[in-house]
Amino acid sequence: MPVPQPPITNPQSPPKVAIVTDSTACIPPDVAARYGIEAVPVHIIFGGRTYADSLTTDTAEFYDRLRTSTDRPTTAAPSPGMYIEAIGRAARRADAVLVITVSAQFSAMYDSARAAIDAVHAESPALDIRLMDSRNAAMAQGFVVLEAARAAERGANIDDVVARAEEMTGRVTLLAMLDTLTYLARSGRVPRVAAWAAGVLQVKPVVRFSASDIKLVARTRTRPKALDRMAAIFAESTAGRRVHLAVHHANVPEDAAYLLAAAQRSADIVESYVTEFTQVMGVHTGPGLAGLAWWCE
Repeated sequence: MPVPQPPITNPQSPPKVAIVTDSTACIPPDVAARYGIEAVPVHIIFGGRTYADSLTTDTAEFYDRLRTSTDRPTTAAPSPGMYIEAIGRAARRADAVLVITVSAQFSAMYDSARAAIDAVHAESPALDIRLMDSRNAAMAQGFVVLEAARAAERGANIDDVVARAEEMTGRVTLLAMLDTLTYLARSGRVPRVAAWAAGVLQVKPVVRFSASDIKLVARTRTRPKALDRMAAIFAESTAGRRVHLAVHHANVPEDAAYLLAAAQRSADIVESYVTEFTQVMGVHTGPGLAGLAWWCE
């Protein structure tokens, strides 16, 4: 149930600022389209084939394959050329472009976007393009992007849009229960996770992703206990405030439904989405993930 938005300042003119991000933000396609957000897809190499990351109806099929396949998929950041194309599309309907990437700690997408911006500036020096590290991932990143797009829709200039996005980076939280730490440790993006993995066999870990940091917050023995622990942390963190919420899952829709119901009982939810993790996110977290991303007003 999306939160009502203020009207566009001048519906007869195009927005002054357009937003570009990447598919790891996990923004539902209809929501991205609503705000004119360009989402550049990350690529997955799996079984000798390359796929574009997406939130589609075959996401569950991908997770089934990930769980059973002996192949180990890898991911590749979008090329600068893909960012150049997205910036070009955005620039045709705006005076300035803000590119917001997944946390630079976890991916090379920031560097790829920087190379693209340098190339665009060489050809179009008058175009105002800004680059920002969201310091987050999944819908924690997605909410940073959405609030930037909403500021732009209200008629904010590029400086104010960037300021709103920067403010949001420290307000969003992503909490997730992983079926195993194997995939996250294997990715090599968070070195200490390998040490956690060695000590949590037969345990369902709950981790918090926030502002470029990942912390192990709970070690639970079963999925139900992990889900209840997440619901309790969410309730404690959001008590008495209006909440914007996204529930993520990796081929476990029943767990997502459980978390959404628990969140609705404990908080004033003014905006909510339920989505599967995109395939690229799943490569690094593995199937069986269930998570909550949120920010409070």
